[in-house]
Amino acid sequence: MVLAIVCPGQGSQVPGFLQPWLEVPGVREHLEALSDVVGRDLIQLGTEADEETIKDTAVAQPLIVAAGLAAARALFGGDSDIVKSAIVAGHSVGEITASAIAGALSEADAVTFVRERANAMAAAAAVTPTGMSAVLGGDDAEVRAHLESLGLTPANANGGGQLVAAGTLEQLARLTEEPPARARVIPLKVAGAFHTSHMQPAVSVLEELSKSLSPADPAATLLSNFNGKAVAGGAANLESLVAQVSRPVRWDSCMNTMLEQGVTGIIELPPAGTLVGLAKRGMKGVASMALKSPEDLEAAEAFAAEHTAHQEKEA
Repeated sequence: MVLAIVCPGQGSQVPGFLQPWLEVPGVREHLEALSDVVGRDLIQLGTEADEETIKDTAVAQPLIVAAGLAAARALFGGDSDIVKSAIVAGHSVGEITASAIAGALSEADAVTFVRERANAMAAAAAVTPTGMSAVLGGDDAEVRAHLESLGLTPANANGGGQLVAAGTLEQLARLTEEPPARARVIPLKVAGAFHTSHMQPAVSVLEELSKSLSPADPAATLLSNFNGKAVAGGAANLESLVAQVSRPVRWDSCMNTMLEQGVTGIIELPPAGTLVGLAKRGMKGVASMALKSPEDLEAAEAFAAEHTAHQEKEA
């Protein structure tokens, strides 16, 4: 039995999703501390702000990371053995959450990194109106060729027949008008062409920031968005997090590695749902659970214990 802990990326946030978590002891104080580092009131943003406000890259990214960190502490508490025995991965900005949970970055460094990442990516996105759209279905090679013909980048390979195209709004409008054969196009709630050359200005910002951070070797198996493989160490992980901003996310490769490593159960941290949905298509037969609210905590604890029980017996 092998547990995977996965952390979602931008676009997974919805208005008010943090409200029920404030009833969990310690969560409000945790979020207040993270807000101080971010320089934004994450509690207000996660409980009262409207959809347009939390769509803003500078808001969405730290909000998502903070939610994942708070939920991870509420779920696992001081039981680091479960996390250490798990495979941990995050999609796009969720990779920062995963890095902190796995111990490759301190929580303070992770939140500092996402603050600067979000601001730099928002600034890069403001240069040219850009965005992203999911392309569902179709032949993979044909879809990629069609995107290339429109000048679009396959920025996220999500598995299960889903690619995410990124580029200018004009290019994406053409994609909607001229979808690939046997495929449908769904615009995403993001405000930029992430994981493309449009984000290159943010890379230099994060390269400079990384000099002041203190990465560590992860205590758990931590997968990289670059190729889906376990990171070699803390320094390599931080270098990859910087480069990730302007290169494609290979979530399909992350899921393939989970399958190869014998993952039997996946827990997705808040704002949960997206990655569990991808797993149901790309990791058929693997049990999954989306931790959406505190009402799910008891079931999530049992799920995590079930999928680490065999390892604990062997140990």
